[in-house]
Amino acid sequence: MEELIDFFTEVPRWFRATVIIGGLLGFWILEGIVPLYQFQYNKLKHAGVNLLFTLSTVVIAFAMAGLLLLASDTVAQNQFGLLYLIDMPLWLQVVIGVLLMDLIGAYLIHLVEHKVKWLWKFHLVHHSDTNIDVTSGLRHHPGEAVFRMIFTICAVILIGAPMGIIMLYQTLSGLFAHLTHTNTSPLGKWDKTFSYLFVTPDMHKVHHHYTQPWTDTNYGNIFSIWDRLFGTFQYVDDMSQIKYGIDTHMKPEENSRIGNLLAIPFQKYRVPPESKFGSE
Repeated sequence: MEELIDFFTEVPRWFRATVIIGGLLGFWILEGIVPLYQFQYNKLKHAGVNLLFTLSTVVIAFAMAGLLLLASDTVAQNQFGLLYLIDMPLWLQVVIGVLLMDLIGAYLIHLVEHKVKWLWKFHLVHHSDTNIDVTSGLRHHPGEAVFRMIFTICAVILIGAPMGIIMLYQTLSGLFAHLTHTNTSPLGKWDKTFSYLFVTPDMHKVHHHYTQPWTDTNYGNIFSIWDRLFGTFQYVDDMSQIKYGIDTHMKPEENSRIGNLLAIPFQKYRVPPESKFGSE
């Protein structure tokens, strides 16, 4: 375990790039061979839109990387955070660290984005995709990327997470983003079984249903235990019931053009048929 954490503490950029790009290409090929849904869309054009958002996320991540490193170094030097409250073996530190990073840096911010109107307008860009495939996991408005990084930094401070645990978590997080959005069902009949602990592809696709209440379920990123613990878990056995998108932005000119997608957070809020926020 010590060697694993040492590796991720100084993880080479080529390794992370290989994992992320390799996972993207691998699932891209798999969903082309055994797709879950037969979408009638231009796959390359769709990927182009989503990858442009990915580029903005990468730029923001690099811009805020110094703050993340500063937070990690500070808590490590001062032994501040939940991981320092009691002595525990390294393997348990890693398990608890990754679990709590997932809770605060992924589940909590995701839940908040669905509950706070102005944050929802940024996150809505991710939900507006009507053709969920492996590239959809990379579709996040630049503003949302900032919010998520802020929550990640807060998680590091509260947990006392060292850089090795942070980079291990972020690598797993990237892989799960690919896995859970891919247009296939790689776990088959085992999907429901694995969903008792992990976020699985069929489980996460329920979250991308175009209307409530399913849109407001399954906020987890890696572990499904948070959704089960806090009562936000939902599983659907018949995947043919799922329709992707968000009911307020189903027109192609609104959900597939970069200019409009970037502008959505600054447009007037649209009340869905069953509004969780009410009128403007």
